[in-house]
Amino acid sequence: MHRRTLLATAAASALPFGAAQAQTTDYPTRAVTMTVAFPPGGQADIVARPVAAALERIWRQPVPVVNRGGAGGAIGNAAVARAQPDGYTLLMALSSLAMLPEADRINGRPPSYTVDQLAPIALITADPTVLVVKADAPWRTLEDLVADAKRRPGAITYSSAGNYSTLHVAMAMFTGAADIDMLHVPYAGGGPAMTALLSGTVHALSSGPGPALSQVRDGKLRALAQWGATRAPGFEDVPTFKEKGYDDVEFYIWAGVFAPAGTPAPIQQKLRDSLRQAVEQEQTKTALAAAGSPVDFRVGDAFERFFREDSARLVRAVQRIGKVD
Repeated sequence: MHRRTLLATAAASALPFGAAQAQTTDYPTRAVTMTVAFPPGGQADIVARPVAAALERIWRQPVPVVNRGGAGGAIGNAAVARAQPDGYTLLMALSSLAMLPEADRINGRPPSYTVDQLAPIALITADPTVLVVKADAPWRTLEDLVADAKRRPGAITYSSAGNYSTLHVAMAMFTGAADIDMLHVPYAGGGPAMTALLSGTVHALSSGPGPALSQVRDGKLRALAQWGATRAPGFEDVPTFKEKGYDDVEFYIWAGVFAPAGTPAPIQQKLRDSLRQAVEQEQTKTALAAAGSPVDFRVGDAFERFFREDSARLVRAVQRIGKVD
């Protein structure tokens, strides 16, 4: 009886390992959807598309990028948080991922998702946002903009990807530090926010470097300042807020891949390995560098520590903003 019990226990314990090994070996056997929680044209979309194309080459399976915009990213984030944890639904998230549930709590709403419903897989890029205005705007320097905003409180507008989005929080950091009042105009994503600026509907935008760089190079936009500790590639002539005396104005818009919590560990590991291969491909590095978002790849403890520390800082920033009517 004892021997039969031991054999049965051994057989049972071997099954999950064997199943996990099979999952790792076979995965993926069909299309893997990469969700972007914003409309096309924003930072997450710009990073997701070359990464998805590289994964298709590695896996020989389709990796469609699906844009599910709305509520500053909360709709798409929540959809992935609730998805089947089988590795076939991924999220290319931005740093707003941790801010949105806190914003819901501040405004008396139940969060549409929580961070612990998602498993961090890999950081792909981490770039400072850039303050841009139209090339024909009257402000040629940051000082010009600040002086005008002090003269005309609430008259200068800026767009964002939605309330409490990365682009909103970055601007709130700046306007608070400069003690100026600029009118916030939220949109459904970074792409529409950029379109609003280019069309002249709003006056300014805190943009991810990817969407901004081509517009600056084409002479459509002018960059006044950037949120990094040091000057970012492609924006070497643009001063940082720290250089201008705003010591606490520092913000990074990062893009990283997440899976639903509960995704089997072997699949998570295969995702990390595949994403490492993806960002090492020349096509991927070239595409991201050209977009102004060079690769900053981190996995495992390095990404989890980065995510935890950055999330805590951003949650505090949202708490300072408080309730938004």
